[in-house]
Amino acid sequence: MNAVSQTLVSTPAGDARITTHPAGTARPLALLALGHGAGGGIEAPDLRALAAALPPLGVTIALVEQPWRVAGKRVAPAPKTLDAGWLPVLAHLRAGPAADIPLISGGRSAGARVACRTAEQAGADAVLALAFPLHPPGKPERSRAEELLSCPRPVLVVQGATDPFGGGADFPPLPAHQRLLALPYGNHSFAVLKSAPVSGEQLLARITDAVAEWALGPEVRTVQ
Repeated sequence: MNAVSQTLVSTPAGDARITTHPAGTARPLALLALGHGAGGGIEAPDLRALAAALPPLGVTIALVEQPWRVAGKRVAPAPKTLDAGWLPVLAHLRAGPAADIPLISGGRSAGARVACRTAEQAGADAVLALAFPLHPPGKPERSRAEELLSCPRPVLVVQGATDPFGGGADFPPLPAHQRLLALPYGNHSFAVLKSAPVSGEQLLARITDAVAEWALGPEVRTVQ
């Protein structure tokens, strides 16, 4: 398997950093770019799990650190700045390693919002939304559902039942080109209580299995 590599991409918001986990197959079948949330980086357990599980199946994983994280800042900027830091990364990937394979734009939490907002402009073939923050905790009236519902690309949303930003049961009906994997356990980080009948590792395995099946399935591949 090819070695993990890092690349800096210049954006209007500063340099973004891509950590690429290459597909372990002779020819990559898809590329999945994953952004992080506003409260953490690419070390999030779900992002790391996908970076470990999907390359052997033929999916290159590009973990993307937004410019504010690369610069060492602690507070995420406004949504328009996050979008400005994401679009050049997708353009770089589309022009290079994803030139002739499906390019999936994705992320967790705030990164999921960015992927939904920019999918059409970025020319992404599909979107993976991990722990989409449907609303601020305790404020369901401040819904962000429109960012998801207005995304014209195929979308897979993965949501934990106890997520304070909105569990799977809180989502409105999705259009036909969007799917929701509503997990019966898991918080915003997909961590589970010790009393849960599944472990955190088992939940992450369910997530990686579902994402792999979707990313390599007809919903994504037929858009090419």
